[in-house]
Amino acid sequence: MYAQNGTPFMADEDLLNTVLADLKRTVREYTTAATESNCPAVRRVFNDLTMDTLRIQGELYTQMSQLNMYTPPGKALRQDIDKQIQTAQQTQQKCQQFVREKTGGAGAYNQASNVPLHQPNVQHNNGSYYM
Repeated sequence: MYAQNGTPFMADEDLLNTVLADLKRTVREYTTAATESNCPAVRRVFNDLTMDTLRIQGELYTQMSQLNMYTPPGKALRQDIDKQIQTAQQTQQKCQQFVREKTGGAGAYNQASNVPLHQPNVQHNNGSYYM
């Protein structure tokens, strides 16, 4: 994209960072739409859109990283990540227990079939960091 004088409208790095930020925002919006949808078909569409957008965002990030246009965040200690996962799982269990108590264990409010329980699928080279 060029300005009228023939110079680039924006530096490639700035333009790609803008697109990357917009993809991240779009994922948040799609996720919100999926969580607030009442219709299973609409929820499925927003889930698919979320996953497609995450794929595109990941591909753009990889390309930018390879071109040294994006500095990745620092490494996280495995114990910190494991602690966050444990906290999230405890919160999920408390929420499920609360729903069971309030609904009398009604089947419609149990774990949704389209929402898998968290299963870490991270491979690490030395076992002490997640990337």
